[in-house]
Amino acid sequence: MSNYDLQSLKLPKLTGFGLQLFAAALDFPLTRAALLPGLLRQGGVDRLRTLRFSEDPTLYPFAPVDERANRPLSLAEVEATLSAYAPRPPFSTIRDYANAYRNGAATPVEVAEKILTAIHEADAASLPLQAFIAYDRDDVMSQARAAAERLHLGRPLSILDGVPLAIKDEVDQAPYPSHVGTSFMGTQPAQDCTPVARLRAAGALLVGKANMNELGLDPCGFNAHYGTVRNPYNPECDPGGSSSGPAAAVAAGFCPAAIGCDGGGSIRIPASLCGLVGLKPTFGRVSESGAAQLCPSVDVIGPIGATVEDVTLVYGIIAGPDARDPRSQFQPPVSLAGWNNADLHGLKLGIYPAWFQHAAPAVVAACQAMLAHLTQAGATVQEIEVPDLDAMRIAHVVALLSETNANMQDRREDRRKLSAPSRLTLALAYGFTSTDYVQAQRIRTRAISTFERVLQQVDAVITPATAITAPLIPPGGERNGWSDLSVTTEKMRYAFPANLVGLPAISFPVGYDETGLPIGMQAMGRFWEEHTLLRIAYTAERALERQRPQVSFPILGG
Repeated sequence: MSNYDLQSLKLPKLTGFGLQLFAAALDFPLTRAALLPGLLRQGGVDRLRTLRFSEDPTLYPFAPVDERANRPLSLAEVEATLSAYAPRPPFSTIRDYANAYRNGAATPVEVAEKILTAIHEADAASLPLQAFIAYDRDDVMSQARAAAERLHLGRPLSILDGVPLAIKDEVDQAPYPSHVGTSFMGTQPAQDCTPVARLRAAGALLVGKANMNELGLDPCGFNAHYGTVRNPYNPECDPGGSSSGPAAAVAAGFCPAAIGCDGGGSIRIPASLCGLVGLKPTFGRVSESGAAQLCPSVDVIGPIGATVEDVTLVYGIIAGPDARDPRSQFQPPVSLAGWNNADLHGLKLGIYPAWFQHAAPAVVAACQAMLAHLTQAGATVQEIEVPDLDAMRIAHVVALLSETNANMQDRREDRRKLSAPSRLTLALAYGFTSTDYVQAQRIRTRAISTFERVLQQVDAVITPATAITAPLIPPGGERNGWSDLSVTTEKMRYAFPANLVGLPAISFPVGYDETGLPIGMQAMGRFWEEHTLLRIAYTAERALERQRPQVSFPILGG
């Protein structure tokens, strides 16, 4: 008998004046005290307080290491893993850009001009894309000219030289301020975040700061200050979040890959809803030095890309130890071994049937079809059970919001500058106690043990990436925002365990619903075994005919 305990929620959606009024009520202690108990009950915190876990709390999900890495991979080592096979999706890939530069079909300067024009056109449309918070023409063109000169001299820094990439606003990229999606947090970085620095050293053309949900508090594309991001597959739909801008930028064709952050599915959810590949690495695998420390025990930096190869290349460059971030010091050497081996014989995939099937019919059907293909490629499927999923869900919420709230303490005077949805979400943390936070860390300890046990039986746990395809943006929501916990839980149903436990997880496209919206699948693996997840996604990619988004800018032509 299954102990599956996650539930679909039927809660009211708040928009417009009702949302503004509710958020305003939560700003004042008296009305907040009256409203918070109901919100905590809806979020499951009351249930958290009745659970009994005897484990010691785990504050950071550091994974065991037998052999410590002493350096990241070199650019040559990353490029050496490329194979002859190159997918032909409706997107230009990193390899396409590199080939175009080397055969004279395009130059970085021409590409930069086209991208800047395309971004302007997309934002001037009747349904503006709003993928970027900021981009500086002079900076972009200066980078492009330097890359063009290196290529002309036959001295490219790597396959990435001159290839456009976007960086989420949560991550430092000089010379831009890091707003973290807010109107008041614009700190001017003295240097790039370490992953950005590594990409710059590889020659990447850094286009600008990609848009995001304010403080990364909601897996949607709403941003009251810089414009709501729209889904390139249907601009009337939400792209997911909080890495909404990076996903939209890649799907629209501005760049083949982007850097996002994932504290609760914030890479994998928008990658799924926008028909892309998104990798959340193992906790501690990628340096966080130079990233906003919003929820440090669950958040990681990772790539979103058009293809598995694009994600692999970016991941291979940004992963590995960094002296600036102690959390990155305790990791084994980065491995890309076999990532592009589509023969899955010997690989065991775990399915928790009740969890796998708790999604929209079209999502389940597409994921089942791809699971059949993976078995045809040699993988075996084994049923598993993952107990205490609802406790993990609540623990993740408590950890994420408690840490974000604590890291906003020196910004208390700025809280009313946040949008209504952000103030509503963050208000939940006012009702959490220190006991709730410790209880969440006890549940994390249990969850780590649970997944270690499961991943001794199988090589990866397979689920849908999201339980639904991209929902419509509510009328007026692009201006005033919205709060819909029912939809939020559908987006996050499969995302939170990897963040709570620290596991690597990947989202990859497996089909489209009847309206043409993308459907994604997720694979979660053992600590430090990102290469196995890339291998699964690579095999799936070869079986899928990708569809072009409605909003698409073929920068290289075609």
